[in-house]
Amino acid sequence: MTTDITRFGTGPRMSEAVAYNGILWVAGQLGEPGGSVADQTRQAILARAGTDKTRILSAQIWLADMTTFAEMNSVWDTWVPQGHTPARATGEAKLATADYKVEVIVTVALK
Repeated sequence: MTTDITRFGTGPRMSEAVAYNGILWVAGQLGEPGGSVADQTRQAILARAGTDKTRILSAQIWLADMTTFAEMNSVWDTWVPQGHTPARATGEAKLATADYKVEVIVTVALK
């Protein structure tokens, strides 16, 4: 049996992204440990799957501290293409380690 599911960066626990039926689900993306929430917000993975940020359908953003909401938004607003802003939710969560300040999860339409 063949499958039309494509996995990117597959490891023993999870894949970095999974594509199926024209949709790409991207696992939570973290910036380099340490640094500011702004630095961590700038980093992402889409080109390997053959898509780009103009095709993001939805985004979930988790902040370790909601007091950094404005700082994250200042980076997000310049990163996401105006006119292509996705549906989005932002919340506060304890992330994997104290070094992580933001985690971004997106669902993207493939080209």
